[in-house]
Amino acid sequence: MNYRNIVKSRNLRIRILSHLGWVPDGIMLRIQYWLQTGRKLDLKHPKRFTEKLQLYKIKYRNLDMLRCTDKYEVRNYIKEKGMGEYLIPLIGIFDTVKEIDFNALPRQFVAKTTDGGGGNQILICKDKSKLWEADFCELLNRWMSMPQKSKPSGREWAYENHYPRRILIEQLIGGEEIADLPDYKFYCFDGKPHYCQLIQNRSIEETIDFYDMQWNHMPFYGLNPAVKPAVNPAVKPRQFEEMKQIAEKLSKDYPFVRVDLYSVNQSIFFGELTFYPASGYGHFTPDEWDFHLGELLHGIF
Repeated sequence: MNYRNIVKSRNLRIRILSHLGWVPDGIMLRIQYWLQTGRKLDLKHPKRFTEKLQLYKIKYRNLDMLRCTDKYEVRNYIKEKGMGEYLIPLIGIFDTVKEIDFNALPRQFVAKTTDGGGGNQILICKDKSKLWEADFCELLNRWMSMPQKSKPSGREWAYENHYPRRILIEQLIGGEEIADLPDYKFYCFDGKPHYCQLIQNRSIEETIDFYDMQWNHMPFYGLNPAVKPAVNPAVKPRQFEEMKQIAEKLSKDYPFVRVDLYSVNQSIFFGELTFYPASGYGHFTPDEWDFHLGELLHGIF
């Protein structure tokens, strides 16, 4: 069972879950894990990767995680790690919509809130001449007026809003083909990248595949069971070794983090750091890989 199929409106789900902050973490996680996966959550002796991510959410604390989940603060974090060259060029950071000079924006850009996640609260503008300023401001004002989550419904500690919501505007990378940019997501455990999840063709027929660090195609896929692997394995990117080095440097301080990168015209761009993929409710096919990945996650207690 997936409660998203019952309550289809995301805003309504958020409003309902916002009233359940009083429910103890362990109980809330067990309820959501069962609703999302159909399985009983074992928090005492977790073996699955998805189970251990639930403990990771409520047990592990590292203050840098709070910076890394804010889309502007993470930029400073990346610079401090000596990798500012991989950041997508910044157009501006704004506390309010009124501060944005619409006429001064370039023809193409990406606008997002600094606390949005899961592909939400993102506007991709490919041609500003086709975007009405009034519609642009109305959308951003709606995002800015949404209540910030003091306690996320998924009990994801790192995503509790410790920074005020702002509007981030970045350069559009990839141009017209942005929706189909290959997305390289490195699953890193104790500072070592083990697998790369490759997502392709989002606008046509999305595919998700996993590769090891020698670019061998792995016999599993996930996290969305509705999205299948590509018919043919992808060609190893020319900058794969450099990508691995970036992922290793950015992941060394955490038991687990997913490092998301893009490759555009032989240039590597940083996407984001994700600590709880799919909030720990994803599905792997075959299911045994949930256990294999779980064996790699340590040091969360």
